[in-house]
Amino acid sequence: MADNSTQSIDDQLEKQHFIRVCNAFKFYRTHSHRRINDSEISYKALPELHQEMVPDFLDNLETIRTCVDHNYEIIKLILQDAEYMFENQTQDTIDDSEEDMKKTVPTSADMDKVRTTLKQFVRDWSPLGQQERDACYRPVIEEIKHRFPLHVCDRSSVKVLIPGAGLGRLALEFAKLGFTCQGNEWSLFMLLASNFILNKCREENSLRLYPWVHQWCNNKYTDDQTQSAQLPDINPAQLPEGSNFSMAAGDFLEVYREPEEWDCVATVFFLDTARNVIAYVETIWKILQPGGYWVNLGPLLYHYADMADEHSIELSYEQVKKVILKVGFQYEKEEMDVKSSYTQSVDSMFQYQYNSAFFVVRKPL
Repeated sequence: MADNSTQSIDDQLEKQHFIRVCNAFKFYRTHSHRRINDSEISYKALPELHQEMVPDFLDNLETIRTCVDHNYEIIKLILQDAEYMFENQTQDTIDDSEEDMKKTVPTSADMDKVRTTLKQFVRDWSPLGQQERDACYRPVIEEIKHRFPLHVCDRSSVKVLIPGAGLGRLALEFAKLGFTCQGNEWSLFMLLASNFILNKCREENSLRLYPWVHQWCNNKYTDDQTQSAQLPDINPAQLPEGSNFSMAAGDFLEVYREPEEWDCVATVFFLDTARNVIAYVETIWKILQPGGYWVNLGPLLYHYADMADEHSIELSYEQVKKVILKVGFQYEKEEMDVKSSYTQSVDSMFQYQYNSAFFVVRKPL
């Protein structure tokens, strides 16, 4: 009975989380309009002489409002049939009722995740994100292609896992190369968006998004804030015949427990999502076959550092490397200070760049 009770509580918590995430997406338009309204109030509070110096300010706010409304149309497409995205399970309580919204009011952190998800579309699926993909994905792709050359192996028998897959672009690229590939993602924000782009978008550049519309500072030109991004830059459904590509939802540490199942694990901007990075390293060791490779690129901006009510250890790369070696991995390649960025507008006056660690390690035969 206790097990059933625990399962029931877990199901209820999962249901509430699902509703809260959906409500955060639904609240996007209202939340964004509030920010625009605040700017309008601040402008109208200026002395008339100052208002006359920027006469196009209110017109630009209307343009921003229109861009937000357009983004919301994309969000409605993301949420359409979202309750059916998980196999053998429906969240049949996506409710627009006022009572339901009050029970699961999205937090400011939830709204930030909605905005981040919109920018993630650019990183993974827009021509504007090509520069970031070349910096972050291309080295990993080329390294794995080198380790599993076509003239030596049948790539369809090589299993590649991508933890922290985001919107699925990196995993899809490996599937296009013939690998058996699975992306894993924990964030329901990302899972809803990846389900939409991977399973419902079939025409190149058929959608228009305004990813920087919430970037109120460091705009060089007024139009930078309302710059659009077309997506997807490729048809996600155009995979080689016989391709084996999937996405798995859930916590990496809980989903992947089968030993020696994968030939390669590729982590990009993933290690620092751990509360305990040592557990990540141990799990990767466990699930890799002997002779398997782990390829990593990314910084160590630990997600749970200084977060209230969260336990987190923040190791330096020096310490992480010692853990990797102690677990048993052998380093085959290591490059430091690889320049990379994350969901950043190249036109912004503020540029944030990581000096990422890029390495290839192998589990000995």
